Amino acid sequence: MRFKTLAIHAGQEPDPAYGAVMTPIYQTSTFAFKGVGQPGPFDYSRSGNPTRKALEQCIAALEAGSHGFVFGTGMAAETTVLMMYNAGDHLIIHDDLYGGTYRLLVNVVAPKNIAVDFVNLRDADALRKAIRPNTKAIWLETPTNPLMNLIDLEAVAAVAKEKKLTTICDNTFLSPYFLQPIKFGIDVVVHSTTKYINGHSDVVGGAVVVNDPALAERIGFLQNAIGTCAGPQDCFLVLRGLKTLAVRMEEHNRNALGIARWLEKHPKIATVLHPGLESHPQHALAKRQLKGYGGTFSFRVCGGQDEAFRLLGNVKVFTLAESLGGVESLIEHPFTMTHVSVPEDARRKMGITEDLIRISVGIEDLEDLIADLEQALGKI
Repeated sequence: MRFKTLAIHAGQEPDPAYGAVMTPIYQTSTFAFKGVGQPGPFDYSRSGNPTRKALEQCIAALEAGSHGFVFGTGMAAETTVLMMYNAGDHLIIHDDLYGGTYRLLVNVVAPKNIAVDFVNLRDADALRKAIRPNTKAIWLETPTNPLMNLIDLEAVAAVAKEKKLTTICDNTFLSPYFLQPIKFGIDVVVHSTTKYINGHSDVVGGAVVVNDPALAERIGFLQNAIGTCAGPQDCFLVLRGLKTLAVRMEEHNRNALGIARWLEKHPKIATVLHPGLESHPQHALAKRQLKGYGGTFSFRVCGGQDEAFRLLGNVKVFTLAESLGGVESLIEHPFTMTHVSVPEDARRKMGITEDLIRISVGIEDLEDLIADLEQALGKI
């Protein structure tokens, strides 16, 4: 089955009890045994739940993987994956990434004596030089949050397979509709399902997809042992959102590219960071690797922080808020909002400066979104 059909049907047969077309919310903590020593397919909802299973199967199918796992938050998904590593291990992390992931790695993982190195993974030589005898995994985002840098997944995966390293890719920004990292050789795909996969800003969640049985067994064990799984109500909401992922992503993509092209010509905008623009330094890679560019991108305002704040304070349709991927348009200031947990010197080294603004473009009318930005830019 193709993507749109999978999104609606994968893992979602009519309920056998009464024929419900929509997967029911199995709001129960425990399941009756058939007899002594005879559990059914589910025994306790931390270990498995029918609503959760449907979502896990659907996300796995959409990501071209064999096993899916869903979690209470995106950070719970990341934490569970990182629990595969032990004191003395070494991880290579792309040097431009989400502030929450940076905080987790630096403040939680590294103090456990797991070495963490931030490396520019766009540079194949830098990647090879960073590998040590105790290196276990490579972690990356593409495009990166919020600077929209792209990483050649096939190139990184080739090096990783040569050195027997696990590759982990955060695919939150594009969703499986525009990118399926497993098809490029990536081992583990991570999502914040809070974002595009759910798409309605009414639930938080995370997901992990793999295509290797040994990895699946390990992550499944950790999910159950740590207890990071998603609850049935949240799984139901994310399943609901997944059904319209394809049509939503087309609208997000169309609107975002339209705004990016408009901003690129505006005299008060210094730079637009959108991989769909011909001016993006990795536009050729984007066309080769991606089926679309998503709905989130960043730009730099002329005049620095004061002018950026004026823009943020004058929008009417865009909402000043963190997060992304919902049907409504959001706008934020990474330097003081989503990436404030990253030390200032590290932020500046990444290129996250006071003039940078990130927008998550929703599915409103494009003309209304441009008009809102135009009136706000007129006041700076």
